[in-house]
Formats: sequence, C-alpha cells, structure tokens
Amino acid sequence: MVRWRVVLVALLMFGVLLHASADVKLPALIGDNMVLQRGLPLKVWGWADAGEKVTVSFKDQKAEATASDKGQWLATLPAIADAGGPFELTIAGKNTITLKNVLVGEVWVCSGQSNMQMSVAGVKNAADEIAAANYPNIRLFGVPNVTSQTPLDDVKSSWRECTSANIPGFTAAGYFFGRDLSKALNVPVGLIGTSWGGTCAEAWSTVPTLKADKDFDQQFANWDKAIADYPQNLEKYKAALEAWKKAAAEAKAAGKPAPRQPYAPNGPDSPNRPGNLYYAMIAPLVNYAIRGAIWYQGESNAGRAYTYRKLLPLMIADWRKAWGLDFSFYIVSLANFMARKDEPAESAWAELREAQSMTAAMPNNGIAVIIDVGDAADIHPKDKQTVGNRLALQAEGRTYGMNVPCDSPSYAGMSIEGSRIRVRFKGVYDGLVAKDSKFVRGFAIAGADKKFVWATAHIQGDSVVVYSRKVKQPVAVRYAWADNPKCNLYNKAGLPADPFRTDTWPGVTINNR
Repeated sequence: MVRWRVVLVALLMFGVLLHASADVKLPALIGDNMVLQRGLPLKVWGWADAGEKVTVSFKDQKAEATASDKGQWLATLPAIADAGGPFELTIAGKNTITLKNVLVGEVWVCSGQSNMQMSVAGVKNAADEIAAANYPNIRLFGVPNVTSQTPLDDVKSSWRECTSANIPGFTAAGYFFGRDLSKALNVPVGLIGTSWGGTCAEAWSTVPTLKADKDFDQQFANWDKAIADYPQNLEKYKAALEAWKKAAAEAKAAGKPAPRQPYAPNGPDSPNRPGNLYYAMIAPLVNYAIRGAIWYQGESNAGRAYTYRKLLPLMIADWRKAWGLDFSFYIVSLANFMARKDEPAESAWAELREAQSMTAAMPNNGIAVIIDVGDAADIHPKDKQTVGNRLALQAEGRTYGMNVPCDSPSYAGMSIEGSRIRVRFKGVYDGLVAKDSKFVRGFAIAGADKKFVWATAHIQGDSVVVYSRKVKQPVAVRYAWADNPKCNLYNKAGLPADPFRTDTWPGVTINNR
C-alpha cells in the first residue's frame, strides 16, 4: 500500500511539472493595467514549450507566434490608431491568460539618477500632491534596482493605476510629466520608471559601444583593476566597517559626532560599472513599444563633461537601436547648485550643461532648462513639478506638434559691434524679458586675454547686446556660466534661457576621462 501511495504521489508530481512546463508565461511588462502605445506595432512576448503555438488577441486583431527551441516567442499586433480602454488582451497557448484593464495611449520611459529616482513623497507640497494623485488613465511601472553584465529578459514588477496609494514611491519628475501630458493630450499615459541614484551614464550604456571608443579605455582599465582587487578590498572594507561601528558607538556615548562611514569598494555588481544598468534595467524593456524617454542625469558625470558630449549621444543611440524606434528623447539640464561665486569663473557643472545642450540639439532630442529651480545647499531640489511641466512642454510641442511654447531661449549666434557683442536667440516666441528686474543679469564678456568680467546687457528684440567698459575689444560672451548662476533672462512664455558660451576655449574638464 505504501509503495502504491509513493507511485501515485510521483505520478501526480510528474503531472504537475508537465502542466507547469506547458504554461505560457509573460514578462512583467505584459500584464493587467498596462498601457499599450498607440500608433505603433505592438510586440507581445514570453515563454512556452518549444514549438508551442501562441495566439495573441486584442480588440479585433490577432497575431500568432511559435516558441523557439529555447521556449521564447514573440507576436506582433498591428498598430492601434486610437487611444482608449479599458480592454482585455488574451494570450492563448496550451493555457490561456486574459489581461484586464488594458489601455491604449502614450508610453514613456523615465530614467536617470537620483533626481529622476526622487519620489513624489519627497517633493514640495508632497502631502497635497499625493492626496490629489488619482488618475485612473495614468499607469505606473517601476523597475527595481538590479545590476547585470548580461542582458536580462524580465524584471520583478507590475503595472499599477495612479492612485494616492500607489504614487508616493514613484518618480516625481516622471509623474508630473505624465500628469501634464495626459491632461494636454486627453489620452492614457503609461510611465516606466527606471532610475538609480548616484549613477553615471556609462552604466546605462552597452559595453561594446563604449569599448569601440578609445575615450573610454581608461575607465575600462580602472574597472578591470577594481574587479580584480575586489576580494581583498572587500575584506579591508569589512574590517574598516567593524572599526567604524565601534568608533560610532563610542562617539554617540560621548555626545560627539560619528566619524565618516567607510565606503564599500567597487565590484562586479556596482551600479556604476559600464553596462550594468543597461543590461538589467533597460534591456528587459526594449520589446515594449514606447513614444519616448525623459532623462534626468548628469551630476555623476559633471567632472567629465567633454566625454559626456560623446557619451550621452552614444547612450541614446544604443537605446534607439535596441528598441528599433527613433523615439523622442528629452533631457533635463542640470539645476543650479552649490555656493554662488562673486566673479565669473570656470565651472564643471556649466560644461556638463553645455554637453547636455549639444546632445539636445540633435534630431528628435530636446531639453528642459531648470536653471531657476535648484537649491544651493541641496543637489536634489524639491520642485519636481516645474521639471515635469517643462518636460511635458517639450513632448507637447516637439513630439505631438501642439502649438505651445516649449523651448527655452537658446544661443543662435553673435556678432561683434565695436566694443559690444550682439547675441541672437531662438526660442524667443513673443519676446525676451528680464524676469523680476529692469536689468538682465548673468552675462559676462571677455577679450582675447580670456578674462571674463560681468557685463551690462540690454534686450533688443530677439537679441541681447552685451558690453563692459573693462573690455574694449570683446571676443566672447558667456551667460549663466556657473555652478549656481545669478541669471534672469526668460522668454515671455516663462521659460528660462539655456546657459551657454560663445567661446570654445578649453574648459576645466577637458582632460578628464
């Protein structure tokens, strides 16, 4: 009798395993509450038994696929022109999955470092924002922080409706962008948040792309050494951490401040290792149709601005190639930060903003200038509402062709007129203004000696005329060229001018790799 019971249990277990192996499975991105991108072919993918036929049905459309030898399948539905929902989407193989509460609308990826990761719970007026965040047509998908040196095919997450209960931990810049966009377009919006604080753009790029450029050779050499030395450095760190805990406890008992905690060494799983975030937090997303991406990052690259001129375009190209879409990409320029200086000076942060503006000028890119929302004492300014609004304006004007003023005034050329320089601007719309003042602030001027002094500046139509009695023969002008500039040039639409310089003299980060 016991033997037959064992045999019966074994047969039942075999049946369970057989059934489990036959089940069609889906990635986290394909699930209840998702938003599908309107106007683009829709890829639906997952796993099944090798050779299993899978049928995807949505509205009046069907697509079929056959699982490969590795059990992978991908079906492509024709583009759905009109936004709307909720709908159901069915995937049928040996089992059937019915996804509910599916919308069709606009999908955007929200990525970057800590200022993109900063949640709604951390912004100004957070309690009011959370209480009001009930938008059933906005859906949220948060990618967890994971690293990998090989492409992952899934993440652990799910789509959620935008509610007061679900919004506190979601990216604030992304949410405010999506909220404004949904109101402007009157369509559902899906937001995919994938960000990690303190990370550099190299981590969000592919390794082959970076290795193909000699400018990144030193970084890879540094990482090779860090990984080789990691075991011994980890042991040293553990010992230092124990010593620190003891010293911190003694300091607390004596009423003294604790010493600085030691930093963990860089190793194979570091979020700053080239490729680690692309492969873990971007690669699993690339089958999913999107309209565009918003990007708030750069603080961790500020010491290497000249390299960033090349790095950010390479990263964007990596993403577009992986998605197979020439989607919109909108960059948040670095906010003003750190102590304000009395005289014109060189600035690594200004050079990073310049690299961002250069990338933004490329096709299908744009920039949200936030030189007026920063905090001298906090690298994480809490006004993410303005950030989201200016990103949404970029999308409304550039991606969706709405008749809205979306661009900040930006440098369009200069001419020397005796002892003065006339600077021309684009993105002026109804005119330039000096906000909250009779005087334009933030301009500096220099002669051939490259010594900048503060300048007097007057608005004349779409131009600003800049001069100083200290510079008789000027050759160059800079505007808001500082970590935390005092500047007030706007267009009448209320958008601040993009910081710039007319010279190409070597900056402080030119040799940093």
